[in-house]
Amino acid sequence: MSKVFVIDSEKRQLNPIHPAQARQLLRNKKAAIYRQFPFTLILAKSLPETPVSPLRLKFDPGAKVTGIALVNDASGEVVFAAELKHRGFAIRDALTSRRQLRRGRRARKTRYRQPRFLNRTRPEGWLAPSLQSRVDNIETWIKKLRQSAPIEAISQELVRFDMQLMRNPDIQGEEYQQGTLQGYETREYLLEKWGRQCAYCGVKDVPFQVEHIHPRAKGGSNSISNLTLSCEKCNAKKGTKDIKDFLKKDPSKLTKILAQAKRPLADAAAVNTTRWALLETLKSTGLPVETGSGGLTKFNRSQQMLEKTHWLDAACVGKSTPVLIIKGIKPLLIQAFGHGSRQSCRTDKFGFPSRHVPREKIHFGFQTGDIVKAVVTTGKKIGNYAGKVAIRSSGSFNISTKNGLIQGISHKFCLRIHAKDGYSYAI
Repeated sequence: MSKVFVIDSEKRQLNPIHPAQARQLLRNKKAAIYRQFPFTLILAKSLPETPVSPLRLKFDPGAKVTGIALVNDASGEVVFAAELKHRGFAIRDALTSRRQLRRGRRARKTRYRQPRFLNRTRPEGWLAPSLQSRVDNIETWIKKLRQSAPIEAISQELVRFDMQLMRNPDIQGEEYQQGTLQGYETREYLLEKWGRQCAYCGVKDVPFQVEHIHPRAKGGSNSISNLTLSCEKCNAKKGTKDIKDFLKKDPSKLTKILAQAKRPLADAAAVNTTRWALLETLKSTGLPVETGSGGLTKFNRSQQMLEKTHWLDAACVGKSTPVLIIKGIKPLLIQAFGHGSRQSCRTDKFGFPSRHVPREKIHFGFQTGDIVKAVVTTGKKIGNYAGKVAIRSSGSFNISTKNGLIQGISHKFCLRIHAKDGYSYAI
């Protein structure tokens, strides 16, 4: 079961505790809730210094979702797990909309504005906003978790594939680069490159074999550019035939396979663009940072017979992965929503102003995005509600609960349980 974070009255991180122990501390008023997400208690009195078990924070960065896990290396216990959903595509769509509106305005008869000098230069290490937001989200959660847990090391899945190992299968050095793992690196890369289907017949969801496009019997190499995926039937049918003989009746498929085979390893490197920026961010924390490849992550997960989820992938990142204890762990589902828009007025689909946005963002001590609990005792909406609030200056709020939108809840019934921070949460 997921542990509860605890800090003392001087905000020093202590060992996470069992939820039953947390309930007892709250019942006896020896602790209070410090933060709702991630759930953290603060003790009423300082304790004499007690030994604290260091934890390792692990990340499995993804295009849409990043897996997060806190692991005790000594015991193998997974203390905390989360899945962070990014808003990169929402940012892309917002920038596209803004660009279209601005382009429309340029065609109108407006005053002449001189171009600004060098307003399009980009600093070194610049990333597109949709990519930079992913790095920023992870950096934010490193800071949040370091406030609540005794984190002493970080592990990151740096690259999906170990390029060096695939280019030179005989590479010497780290122990993990030898033996069984080598096949995992190559197979995982081929699955990604060939769309997880047979290159010859297109069948999916069957066991695949690594197949040489130009057969080894006729001088073909073990280079990654000479390998593809094939089902057992097609592999047996092709045998030691040259691919040009095997597909001479289907020249379009032959051309497609040969073109796909020549696709360089740089494509995989492009997928990993933000991982290098993230690595620099992790190093800036001052903690020791361990990196591993996607093939190693899959190898660790398969060895322990764990299912494929984002948070379990995170727990399996790196060579340091112990035998994991995951009983009862439920990941915290986090979704990035941002902090709203800075527009002073909303526009219609043609880019013309349609409604005004008030300057005041806080009414009756609440702002849109706060997570509140409302206990309604009178009126037509008697009941308990919890969720994100959308405020109005009239004091009549809307609350987005897991069962739908509840409208017209008075601010008098609302209690804020978590301040707006740009994220939404679910278990």
